[in-house]
Amino acid sequence: MTRQDAQTPEGKELTTSLLATIDSPQDLKGLSLKELERLAAEIRTTLIETVARTGGHLAPNLGVVELTLALHYAFDSPNDRIVWDVGHQCYTHKLLTGRRDQFHTLRQYGGISGFPKRQESRHDAFGAGHASTSISAALGMATAKDLKVCPSRIVAVIGDGSMTGGMALEALNHAGDLGKDLIVVLNDNEMSISPNVGAFSSLLSRKLSSRTVMSLKKELETTLRAIPGVGTNILQLLKKSEDSFRAFFTPGMLFQALRFHYIGPIQGHRLERLIETFETAKNIRGPVLIHVGTVKGKGYHPAECDPATFHGVGCFDVRTGESPSPTKGAPPSYTSVFGRCLVELAEKDPRIVAITAAMPQGTGLVPFSELYPSRFFDVGIAEQHAVTFAAGLAAEGYRPVVAVYSTFLQRAYDQVVHDVCLQNLPVVFAMDRGGLVGEDGPTHHGVFDLSYLRHLPNMTVMAPKDENELRRMLKTALEHRGPIALRYPRGRGLGVALDEAIETLPIGRGEVVREGSDAVLVAIGHPVAAACRAAERLEQEGIRAAVINARFVKPLDKDLLLDWVQRTKLLVTIEENALQGGFGSAVLECLADAGCLPRRVARIGIPDAFIQHGKPEILRKEVGLDAESIARTVRTALSNPHGACIRAIG
Repeated sequence: MTRQDAQTPEGKELTTSLLATIDSPQDLKGLSLKELERLAAEIRTTLIETVARTGGHLAPNLGVVELTLALHYAFDSPNDRIVWDVGHQCYTHKLLTGRRDQFHTLRQYGGISGFPKRQESRHDAFGAGHASTSISAALGMATAKDLKVCPSRIVAVIGDGSMTGGMALEALNHAGDLGKDLIVVLNDNEMSISPNVGAFSSLLSRKLSSRTVMSLKKELETTLRAIPGVGTNILQLLKKSEDSFRAFFTPGMLFQALRFHYIGPIQGHRLERLIETFETAKNIRGPVLIHVGTVKGKGYHPAECDPATFHGVGCFDVRTGESPSPTKGAPPSYTSVFGRCLVELAEKDPRIVAITAAMPQGTGLVPFSELYPSRFFDVGIAEQHAVTFAAGLAAEGYRPVVAVYSTFLQRAYDQVVHDVCLQNLPVVFAMDRGGLVGEDGPTHHGVFDLSYLRHLPNMTVMAPKDENELRRMLKTALEHRGPIALRYPRGRGLGVALDEAIETLPIGRGEVVREGSDAVLVAIGHPVAAACRAAERLEQEGIRAAVINARFVKPLDKDLLLDWVQRTKLLVTIEENALQGGFGSAVLECLADAGCLPRRVARIGIPDAFIQHGKPEILRKEVGLDAESIARTVRTALSNPHGACIRAIG
């Protein structure tokens, strides 16, 4: 096989390409240590150049290149199972497991996923996209392996950020109790997306340099020798293993208390040490935890200097690390509008506090955290705790805002039900990334929130048509006396003017955006703009379609709906949410209860399927949520000669 020229991330030319010869993990087995190190350099170059074109999770992947090589060198995938936590660090794994030639399609529509995906490869042992799941899944596999009397080994790879999630700790506790053969690799880079927070993170960060260890060891030896009789015996015990000495000062005590054999911390970019450690761990019976220290963004200076920005990044210039400048005059993002508005409202109301689950940058809360540090709380990757923590604050008279991606609020559903709604506490859920988010795919699309929130007693649910309405909804939410959720999309707003004075909205009242007599398009949130564009196209064909911005999923504006259903021939509901139990279902329930179901109805939304990754505009066209598809649905429904017609489009 021809080996092509390649370069390291620093620009040094390599004479041949080893990566071009790797079609499966088995191809690693015959490589020397020096060749593996060359391969690591080639992989880093490929990661940087590919993500610069496609966007993606760069820093976490650069940090695990050697770790991934060592895992596949020491273990036998897919017979041995390697389970990745979150999965946004699996790019090297994909390059080594037969997807090198498809790697340029990373996160592109029709291409390979940016996360582990069981349907994509036998080497993707378990799908992931949310944090703290790997140890639970791996323990289930290890138990199944014993039941089947199968000799394969099970490895869970989890980051220190994911260890702040309660599910990971629950799994560790169970694993220690079961005593199954399980290897947990703790990738400790002191980061999740942003720098880690919390007492557990502080414990993990106590990694000691060799110089520090030797200094402490010398002092301890001197002290112990001075103790008559027992001192020498204790010293001999400690000298049996430097790892045991390190464990005395590091998190080893915690994991050993959970009945894990603890190894580490070890340097995560030294291939020889990693391979040696994994080979040793394979022969240890029972649960083993290997604590590996890595550098997020390793090998690419811009990512090492700013790992939070390069955690998930769009296209960028490889030479400088800079992303293209926003188009002059481009509208602000919904996230930034939310963040600035919250700061503005908090200036006047000291009861307002902000809570995030390890995502201050992603949710737009950095300005708030800088201006009001005592009223800002990053709880780590712990959404369940975030919600109940907010409920406690609300019970004491504060107005907590839980800023969270829609997909991640799913992780705290029970807490929303029992700890907030049941007690009717005024917690605000600011749900970013509502709807189709794009290249991160089905694990990150926020397309279920309208369905899973609208049926909860005491809960109010709303979605703005533009960034100015988002500001009004946030003020409305903070003045409401019960649980309330507002969801808004990823990306930039429409560029509308922002009112200087923020006015509240009457809860449960929609607005007529456009008049019409043939059909009424009732849309919620982001799709309102597409509905308006569809109505404009239809008017050119002689079809007059009214457009209603519903604003609220719960409570619905019943009077407005009844009025317009009686005035038009066709009702079309439009939502960027699952059709099952979503906004369209709510509208039909409302009309049925009033005994006023229209003869022709079409519901447009997300079908009963997981939508794959791709640019949002491509995905919206695929499910019928773009303006032309909406217009086509209206034409088809109006031309139906059969009277009664209830259709779901998606």
